[in-house]
Amino acid sequence: MISIIVPVYNAENYITETIGMVRQQTRSDWELILVDDGSADGSAACIEAYMEQMEERNRDQIRLIRKERNEGTAAARNQGLSCARGRYLAFLDADDVWLPDKLEKEMAFMQARKAAFVFTAYEFGNEKAEGTGKIVKVPERLTYREALSRTVIFTSTVMFDGDKIDRELLKMPAVASEDTATWWQILRNGHTAFGLNEVTVIYRRPPRSLSSNKIEAMRRIWKLYRRVEKLPWGDSVIFFILWAVRATWRRI
Repeated sequence: MISIIVPVYNAENYITETIGMVRQQTRSDWELILVDDGSADGSAACIEAYMEQMEERNRDQIRLIRKERNEGTAAARNQGLSCARGRYLAFLDADDVWLPDKLEKEMAFMQARKAAFVFTAYEFGNEKAEGTGKIVKVPERLTYREALSRTVIFTSTVMFDGDKIDRELLKMPAVASEDTATWWQILRNGHTAFGLNEVTVIYRRPPRSLSSNKIEAMRRIWKLYRRVEKLPWGDSVIFFILWAVRATWRRI
């Protein structure tokens, strides 16, 4: 079974669509764990209303965990992970979109590669999750050193085999860019990530200040190098330059 973990925070505009999208997957052996991270809107109520409308025999596939206060995405994913019953684990952000055969294709790829950690290509979407044609391609595989110079693994594309990876390694640290820190944590411990170069996810991107986003991304990646990975200054500079070049190229 595949446990799908979704952190939910003020996502009432998307969450009903997200649940329906998971239920439309061509692979049906999944459980959906929705962790409401102290939302101030009607997210939890939307989830409960959706579940009430489902046939009773299908309700066991979906679980809602309500946190009393907002503690951030990492803590929400970690709580979902602690409740997961499936051998396989996948992360999904509440506003992203999975194509209908995402789970089926990724599971087949994982089994063919005998992999513990896989990820896929994805397409940038607008605020309505309509594909823009801008696709991020992924390499066949990534080791730890290779991953340090590129942030190409997108959270909503990943899948893990919980029998092959210690679940403690999947727990996200309470740092900025916690997802990237988690991928590095897994790879640093000897695993390899395998990339399926097919689009399975639409990354919804609402309009934002691109310049401020880029500056913040630069700050975050530098802090990860120096404070989390504790890389020497020289190595950090080299990886930072490589990361910047690839990040720029990806957006051209």
